[in-house]
Amino acid sequence: MASVTLKNLSKTFGKTQAVRDLTVDIADGEFFVILGPSGAGKTTTLKSIAGLVDIDGGTVAIDGTDVTNVEPYHRNVAMAFESYALYPQKTVSENLASPLKSGRTGKYTAAQQTERIDQVTTTLGINHLLKRFPRELSNGQRQRVALGRVLVRPADVYLLDEPLSHLDAKLRASMRAELKQLGAMSNTTTVYVTHDYQEALALGDRIAVLREGVLVQIGTPEEIWRRPADTFVARALGQPEINVFDGVVDGGRIRLGDGTFDVPVPADVTASSGDRVRVGLRPCDVHVSETGSLKGSVQLAERLGRNVELTVQIGGEQLIVLASGREGVGEGSPVSMSIADSDVHVFEAGEGDTTRLGAHDKTLEAAQ
Repeated sequence: MASVTLKNLSKTFGKTQAVRDLTVDIADGEFFVILGPSGAGKTTTLKSIAGLVDIDGGTVAIDGTDVTNVEPYHRNVAMAFESYALYPQKTVSENLASPLKSGRTGKYTAAQQTERIDQVTTTLGINHLLKRFPRELSNGQRQRVALGRVLVRPADVYLLDEPLSHLDAKLRASMRAELKQLGAMSNTTTVYVTHDYQEALALGDRIAVLREGVLVQIGTPEEIWRRPADTFVARALGQPEINVFDGVVDGGRIRLGDGTFDVPVPADVTASSGDRVRVGLRPCDVHVSETGSLKGSVQLAERLGRNVELTVQIGGEQLIVLASGREGVGEGSPVSMSIADSDVHVFEAGEGDTTRLGAHDKTLEAAQ
């Protein structure tokens, strides 16, 4: 195990700044997730920790030792690439054994190799594929082998670059649970990159949200979900995406849309009557209720397994609501809804991504 510290990390490719002044402290044994869309700088950050790119500024430290100028081979990290990077001429067993045949810790005996490989392949469900070559595997199987090749080797830090991206939805869900168990068993520091908010929330002890190479917010899954730092973070988590409406403060309420519906001003938000704000309401937090104060009309009802996604016309706006399939609300029907005061997110008014008003996660300021 080892801690990882990035201080003012910067990397530019041509005219594109992939990572900009990134400062993060990752604790010993922590499962740390970096979340962001394509081009956010996630993989560049991971490769910077591994030493696979030469950074332009800042430092990388592992277990308190500055490794900024240390070769990848001597950093004792293990990385899984999104592109698999398997040896095509070697069997699954040989691919998995390759990290155990050399390294800082020396060679492993045949018995030790067999034990490590059996443990990892059994957990990943690929122990029946040991004699096959990569060309004989499906994409999902290749990805499991690539992940297994990382996990089979004891390392100070595991670096996982979207290791579940090529798996189908059912297998992804299963693998999330297995990865959580593997992380708990190995107790190794893990840095995990993904664009999937469900993976981030399910796996991470903490999550760092990146946008265009800049750290937007860092915190626990609960903090990121409950108190997003801005509308970008709020939209990054949740499917369907959070509803965002322009509103005007009127006493202790915020009037939305054409002013015919409103929500309370949260207790942690300081605002004066007449202030313009933006309000975020997550579809899963809006509840269909006979006694709800929000009144609208269902325009569209789409069944999503056990839930139904409702598009509700209210106050001249469209509100997306994730309702239980038992609600029995059909298209064209009137509907009453409610939302808890604590589930109302308030942001500054304006275009683009705007900052949260009120209490928010302080760990970003601490990290910087």
